[in-house]
Amino acid sequence: MRRILLKLSGEALAGEKKTGFDEATVRKAVLQVKELVEDGIQVGIVIGGGNFWRGRSSESIDRTKADQIGMLATVMNCIYVSEICRSTGLKTSILTPFECGSFTKLFSKDRADRYFEEGQVVFFAGGTGHPYFSTDTGVVLRAIEVEADVILLAKSIDGVYDDDPNRNPQAKKYSEVTIEEVIAKNLQVVDMTASILARDNKMPMWVFGLNEENSIVNTVKGSFNGTKVTV
Repeated sequence: MRRILLKLSGEALAGEKKTGFDEATVRKAVLQVKELVEDGIQVGIVIGGGNFWRGRSSESIDRTKADQIGMLATVMNCIYVSEICRSTGLKTSILTPFECGSFTKLFSKDRADRYFEEGQVVFFAGGTGHPYFSTDTGVVLRAIEVEADVILLAKSIDGVYDDDPNRNPQAKKYSEVTIEEVIAKNLQVVDMTASILARDNKMPMWVFGLNEENSIVNTVKGSFNGTKVTV
């Protein structure tokens, strides 16, 4: 692979605390990213905001404002993980679809391509910049724009199932599933908008558990224990 886009769920980065950050978990992920970069792979990262703010989170808040809070949660997450990356010697940049003072730079494909070619880990924060679109849509959109080879979805669950395995111990795990089947069965790998965008632009997604030992590196190098969503 030449260029990958890694989606880290906020919940997965929170570890057993379920909120905020678990630095040991984050550092394990970052050291794997470092290994990939040292192997010449260009890595982009999108991080969800669920460790701070999930969906509306309060019925008293307007949906647009709630989504804006979620976008800012992803910016905080990217700043944090970016700094952990820098502590290991990696170079990083954070791009957002809206001005964010001196914290980030405004996204453009040309700027992202330049940073990738310089060997930087590029963080795409702030989702699409618009309410009613999740970070799922944001990650698929950015992957298409920067021409990533694949989206890696590192989750708190180890793949795609035909039912919720936390509620149904008989749930079946797929080793491979088409994006058409994901849409038809509403398997919720990513939300429906993101699924259709991935289908229409032929963007594959690989789903795996972040907490499995060395899972990011193993996935990229072929020792894969999750679900491949094919197009």
